[in-house]
Amino acid sequence: MSDATLHATDQNPDDFAVQIADQIESFLVAVTEVAKGDEPDSAVPFLLLEVSQLLLAGGRLGAHEDIVPDERYEPDPGPEPDVDELRENLARMLEPVDVYSEVFDPYEPRKKPVPARISDDLADVITDLRHGMAHYRAGRTTEALWWWQFSYFSNWGSTASATLRALQSVVAHVRLNQPLAELDGLDTDQDVGDDTLEFEAGKVMAREIGEPLGMRPVQ
Repeated sequence: MSDATLHATDQNPDDFAVQIADQIESFLVAVTEVAKGDEPDSAVPFLLLEVSQLLLAGGRLGAHEDIVPDERYEPDPGPEPDVDELRENLARMLEPVDVYSEVFDPYEPRKKPVPARISDDLADVITDLRHGMAHYRAGRTTEALWWWQFSYFSNWGSTASATLRALQSVVAHVRLNQPLAELDGLDTDQDVGDDTLEFEAGKVMAREIGEPLGMRPVQ
């Protein structure tokens, strides 16, 4: 969709809302299914695909003019669904590569990378998206679009982008048969320095991750 279409004054906002809601609903359903662990061999490449598609919806929201909610104060969408089980299931499934290195803001000078977890990030993104979906299902379409756009800029957009880079890195290293250096005990409560950037899955990545994922490294 071109910028001209995105900003067209005669565009039906309901059509845009339906398209965005469909993409977000697809992501929510897909990641929930992955977290059940029925097909662990394809989890990483499937998550790579789903996060990529979600960021297309985020890009459309980001390119759209500011969405103004109908009401001054946000209506209460009800209790937030618990994501702890989903987070824990993803963490177990992704354990060899769950922790990765992230630069929070690439435009802040001399910022050191910090450790993050794919499982935490996906649960965080899902929480944001479900919040907007509650508005959408209650018929508050503009409120849903406003929330998805606002939280895209403030949280889930950058979080999903960092997760996508981590997932793409895992797949690329396996497919190109380029194992990374040992994780060496790094966790998300530790600071990361320049000497610990290569930590993802260890020298055993190809053996312990590539084969379970069903991906053949490049010969």
